[in-house]
Amino acid sequence: MSAPIEIRIVWDGTPLTITYRKQRFHEDFDHIELQVDEGFILPVTETGSRSHFLPAVTVEEFGGPESFVRAWLDHEAQSPDWKRRKNAARQMSLF
Repeated sequence: MSAPIEIRIVWDGTPLTITYRKQRFHEDFDHIELQVDEGFILPVTETGSRSHFLPAVTVEEFGGPESFVRAWLDHEAQSPDWKRRKNAARQMSLF
């Protein structure tokens, strides 16, 4: 197992940390953790953090952990549930 890679990015105005561990626990799976800064939301979690295991080759096929996470978030951001949550969060910020 290799050492974890930690990357800070901003996706759609949301600052977050990606922690990527190649071949975590077993040779066939990688592990991605997402942690958003307080007060921000993502389409893949309601708690501000997300732990996700995936087949080992998937992250490499996307060109690395940052590219994978951006594509994952972009895809999930198309859901009606996310659009409602995002709009509700914006409305709350007005008061």
